Amino acid sequence: MNSALPVLKIGMLGCGIVGGQVARLLQEDQGELSTRSGARLILTKIAVRDIKIKREGIDPSLFTADANSVVTDPEIDLVIEVMGGIEPARELILTAIANGKSVVTANKALLAAHGSDLYSAADKRGVDLYYEAAVAGAIPILRPLRESLVGDHVKRIMGIVNGTTNFILTRMDEEGRPFGEVLAEAQALGYAEADPTADIEGFDAAAKAAILAGLAFHTRVTASDVYREGISAITAADVAVAKSMNHVIKLLAIAELTPEDQISVRVHPALIPRNHPLAAVRDAFNAVFVEAESAGELMFYGRGAGGAPTASAVLGDVVAVARHRTGGALGPRESDYADRAIVPIGQIKTKYLIRLDVADKSGVLAAIAQVFASENVSIQTVRQTGRGADAELVVVTHNATEEALASTVKRLSQMDMVHSIESVIRVEGSI
Repeated sequence: MNSALPVLKIGMLGCGIVGGQVARLLQEDQGELSTRSGARLILTKIAVRDIKIKREGIDPSLFTADANSVVTDPEIDLVIEVMGGIEPARELILTAIANGKSVVTANKALLAAHGSDLYSAADKRGVDLYYEAAVAGAIPILRPLRESLVGDHVKRIMGIVNGTTNFILTRMDEEGRPFGEVLAEAQALGYAEADPTADIEGFDAAAKAAILAGLAFHTRVTASDVYREGISAITAADVAVAKSMNHVIKLLAIAELTPEDQISVRVHPALIPRNHPLAAVRDAFNAVFVEAESAGELMFYGRGAGGAPTASAVLGDVVAVARHRTGGALGPRESDYADRAIVPIGQIKTKYLIRLDVADKSGVLAAIAQVFASENVSIQTVRQTGRGADAELVVVTHNATEEALASTVKRLSQMDMVHSIESVIRVEGSI
């Protein structure tokens, strides 16, 4: 390591799976990272809840239980936040920024809820706020949106951004197993938390969708703007029906511009054709499919979670920020000039698959078709399978609004000949 290089001292908030990897790599690769960044990167302090816990490969003298001492230390130039959660992470980051420190964070929930406050504070103080690790782990997707595609017009983003749900849906598709059984396996393997709610109900993906939409469409988007639906209602029967149609079910984060130049942001399960690039994304991998006016179709693929992949993204940001600090420059600022409106989910148009359990007798199909027609929901295909006195009816619609579809489903549920509505799943792509 070149001792003539300027010194950049780093403090860290949190030292869990990701933080531990970041700390170890900062120490093990200090020479090479310093050469790449143009500054001697010195990790000087790490705030943790319990300093008594032994963390392999990390100098114990670095640990402190006083997180405030990290963000106010006048010798620290850059703060890495990998503690997660909203508070006290938000207050600590704002304090670090107020004290002239650039910040690298992996905190998607915080950015999706309070990103505008953090961006504004960083702009006012003239420091960097980088967060590549907040979405899709090691996959470089945020920097391309902020920098590489800044001269283009992004029209649509569709991605698999949660590894837990993708693992579950992959196993259900390939092995025909029920949701609960595969979820238990995911927990046993460490892919799912003991409380998997954030993943399986779409909260994690919604936070990431908000960040992606904000960058792509130059508008402030929060997690509360994102329509969210998880995968806990997806059954083995749903997966089997999708397979019979040469489709696969994925939890998708979708952000797109409407013809009226407004933004639609949603997270929900959807059928996609098996020949779509995202259909081949298996297990805990992530992928983001971007459609831009000039660049065309782009796909970013890789490991979307885990200590090492996420640490890779964090360190990439650290090197970028270090280059800016030593060169007297700053990275891209928040781009929210467009201030586009967010479209309510009821106005969004897409295709749907509706699976119904109905009486198997004459006139049923005609009566059901009439309900669809009266709500201006056009039917693309219908498939009926007999089950003794009952039948399963699988209807796929043409594009229709969420409001029209919801009204249709409500009327269907009130018909005596419809015993139950088993599922309603959106469809992306052709059938």
